[in-house]
Amino acid sequence: MKENVLDVLMYLFETYVDTEEDPEPDQNELRAELSRAGFGDMEIDRALSWLDALTDQQQSLDYGHQTRHGTRIFNDFEQERLDSSCRGYVTYLEQIGILSPPQREILVDRLLALETPDIDVDQIKWVVLMVLFSQPGQELAYARMEDLVFEEASGLLH
Repeated sequence: MKENVLDVLMYLFETYVDTEEDPEPDQNELRAELSRAGFGDMEIDRALSWLDALTDQQQSLDYGHQTRHGTRIFNDFEQERLDSSCRGYVTYLEQIGILSPPQREILVDRLLALETPDIDVDQIKWVVLMVLFSQPGQELAYARMEDLVFEEASGLLH
């Protein structure tokens, strides 16, 4: 199987997002579950590291003084990895109030950490859901994003 880190993360997200299980499984349990699901050790390690970094970033949500009227300028590396449609979608999510400026920065960091050659808008949607789900008090933003993801997906079936 040729999976990438996002495939592993999406599997975990879809498997555990709606469960009522407490406490959360530890990394050894997750590692065993992912191995049983057919994911390789390297992808599992990278996905768990990605999640650890997401958790660590929750502690540093203060990115200095930012206002809703500021403009995010993407550097050359970010522009290379995130094409104009991706950058536009991130900006759109911020403009409609789903992402705050600090959440946008976490999103950009986590997208770049995926280390996939091609990042697209569909991948951004899933990473946004993961970022919002990982933060307490973001239920409304998460629900709005979930509506965007599944509303657009259901529109393709008609």
